[in-house]
Amino acid sequence: MDPITSLQNERVKLAKGLLLRPRLRRKERKIALEGTRLVRDAVERGHKPLFVLYEMDKADAALVAQLEQHNIQTLPVSEAVMQHISETQQPQGIVAVFPMPLPPLPRHPRRVLILDSVGDPGNLGTALRTAAAAGVEVVLLAPGCVDPYNAKVLRSGMGAHFRVPVIEAGWTEIGAYCERLTVYLAAGDGDMRYDLADWSAPWAIIIGSEAHGTGPQAAALAQHRVYIPMAANTESLNAAAAAAVLLFETARSRL
Repeated sequence: MDPITSLQNERVKLAKGLLLRPRLRRKERKIALEGTRLVRDAVERGHKPLFVLYEMDKADAALVAQLEQHNIQTLPVSEAVMQHISETQQPQGIVAVFPMPLPPLPRHPRRVLILDSVGDPGNLGTALRTAAAAGVEVVLLAPGCVDPYNAKVLRSGMGAHFRVPVIEAGWTEIGAYCERLTVYLAAGDGDMRYDLADWSAPWAIIIGSEAHGTGPQAAALAQHRVYIPMAANTESLNAAAAAAVLLFETARSRL
């Protein structure tokens, strides 16, 4: 098959739009994943692409063959087309369009991460990756968080979107879902050191952004405010770093 060379090709336009525009992702209920690792990870976890665009000289040949064995439509594109679609400086030569994941919510969760107004894509993606690694059962994104399917979030998440449910929700829904949990809020002025909390009971942890912290709805929901001791003259940790410290403390307490 000859490679697609037109930037006006409908699949090229859709893939490019899904990488760039949250509104299109929500309208189409589709996402685009770029790069060998993300595409392979999603496929190995049972997610089937609607179609795949790849550059013959750069794409991982074994991955393309694997996709073709599963009867997934793979379409070669020119280098110029891949450069046009890509959100990276050095494209890996493959972009796949998937239905947007719709993971089921655990009915009786014991470990929940709530992120409040985390607007930095790298921080959000890293926090999701950390949550998946630490055994969190669901991540709830309160209003004000960056779109979880932003291309930078997906890259930073390293496949976490397919390992743990990531749900955007309002505070009313979050409160109802977490009503049986002990809710902790991470705050620099907290009154409980994080490693003295009782992580054996079902819990939720709220973490806000470094720039804006958490809002009044988060404060109203929390039952305890925990803090991470830091050396003098250190104002705060960013969301991803705070998530790593707190979540792996909860994981340690389970061992």
